Amino acid sequence: MPKPKDASLTYLRFLNLVSAVRSLPAFPALDAVEERVLNALAAVWAVGARVTVLEAVRLAPDVSASTVHRRLKGLQRKGLIALRDDASDSRVRIIEPTALATEWFSRLGQCLSVAAREA
Repeated sequence: MPKPKDASLTYLRFLNLVSAVRSLPAFPALDAVEERVLNALAAVWAVGARVTVLEAVRLAPDVSASTVHRRLKGLQRKGLIALRDDASDSRVRIIEPTALATEWFSRLGQCLSVAAREA
């Protein structure tokens, strides 16, 4: 079991690596709310569930619905999510990750692996 000091150093290495990934030209700049919404969406996608726009608004209860909706539109413009109509109800929009989002999460996972390996 790692000592608390070792774990904190691993976390700090991870943050430094993520900072470097954020500055890569391959990825668009995200504000804090966009990143938080994208991470919340990823948690749902990771268990194989689909996410509607209405459900996405509920993923950030302390952020207004209009702010979340604006951030979803921003994530779509930046190429990180795609919105599609539900096949059974055209009033419902499903949020899906794009290849760019998958690459973003892959890079973050690599940062975590490197930070843990260097511990």
